[in-house]
Amino acid sequence: MKIYAPWEKAFNKISTPFEHFIHAQTTTGLLLILMATIAIVFANSPLADAYMNFFHTNIDFNVGEWKLSHSIHHWINDGLMAIFFFMVGLEIKREILVGELSNIKVAILPILAAIGGMVVPALIYLSINSGTEAASGWGIPMATDIAFAISALVLLGNRVSTSLVTFLVALAIVDDLGAVAVIALFYTEEIQMLPLALASISFLVLIIFNRLGIHVLLPYFLVGLSLWFFMLESGVHATIAGVIVAIAIPSKPKYTPLDFTHHTRNSLDEYDNYPITTDHMMHERQKAILINIKDKINHVSSPAARIEQDLHLPVSLVVIPLFALANAGISIDFKSITDTIIQPVSLGIMAGLVIGKIVGIAGVSWISIKTGIAKLPDTTTMNQIFGVSFLGGIGFTMSIFVADLAFLGNEELIFQAKIGILIASTFSGIFGIFWLRYMIKDSSN
Repeated sequence: MKIYAPWEKAFNKISTPFEHFIHAQTTTGLLLILMATIAIVFANSPLADAYMNFFHTNIDFNVGEWKLSHSIHHWINDGLMAIFFFMVGLEIKREILVGELSNIKVAILPILAAIGGMVVPALIYLSINSGTEAASGWGIPMATDIAFAISALVLLGNRVSTSLVTFLVALAIVDDLGAVAVIALFYTEEIQMLPLALASISFLVLIIFNRLGIHVLLPYFLVGLSLWFFMLESGVHATIAGVIVAIAIPSKPKYTPLDFTHHTRNSLDEYDNYPITTDHMMHERQKAILINIKDKINHVSSPAARIEQDLHLPVSLVVIPLFALANAGISIDFKSITDTIIQPVSLGIMAGLVIGKIVGIAGVSWISIKTGIAKLPDTTTMNQIFGVSFLGGIGFTMSIFVADLAFLGNEELIFQAKIGILIASTFSGIFGIFWLRYMIKDSSN
């Protein structure tokens, strides 16, 4: 029997798309911690001014009299994050078509839990900030950072079951869908109708590409880029363009798996018919057969599946870490930190992310199970759902993103919001890991 070195084992292991997704989120979570820490250190060091000035440096694009000018911070939040939202859109689409959300009987519990985990935190926040200028921040504690939450579960190893990880993934995907809807409907500037109409026409063109069976990605990229620009000019947040483009990317392959199998077997039989030369060189026809098989491999996988897998690495290693570096840098005056924590904005976010997520996720799950609307996943207990509801309180990436939109131009409220997000996310993550580590039995036993 051949013995593989550890790296060879990893190379020979075949991972499913779901496993690729989990690995990518784990990588993102670890990098988020690193980059957020670096950002906070920079913002509270002698390099603070250089850090701030760098991200406020403008990058301009000029074509004749036309000019597009934004700061690096703005390009990251409106440009690079559109790529993140594009991948989120692909993930949501996959889960609805063939994933955990495709079977309503299986999906009903995480769907209801996610809705509870969005509504209750928003209501708690509003109960503290209603009637003030900070009331618009109700969307901040609704979000769950899927990368951080999944990373925490993966680090627990066998103490959590696969079904619990699946529950959290499905819940977080629904949560992302809710966040996208909230941003699109409630956190938009004044809407400009002409750019919005042009964005709608661009989306229609993408749908036509899809219906015509066009699987080449370049046309989608070019029209999608135009759609992003029109959304940017329309006042609707430009990142929503990423989700809209994802809807139009074809999710069906050109060839079915059975067609691929039949064709490949015939091609390999033809390949084997050619004699092996003494110098082990392939016949020209054999080279053509291999190229043809490679093309068929690409066509048996849908464009949506291919691009989602290709994007995991750049989004995990570049987009999200850059977002954390640009947005987590908070200059903290530790003498006044107590006063900041007790501000209504900070209190509302902390209460929403901690108490609201527990009541919303665990409470709605318990009610749904007791009333027979849903049932617990196999090998999962309410004790575990309670632990996961704490992990749902890790809001970080999406919460910071919404805070910048909700309090646009109000640096004081943004600062209070980010303090609340960091404290609540840190507490939720630590307590969730503690609960799942020490308060439940090892699922491998």
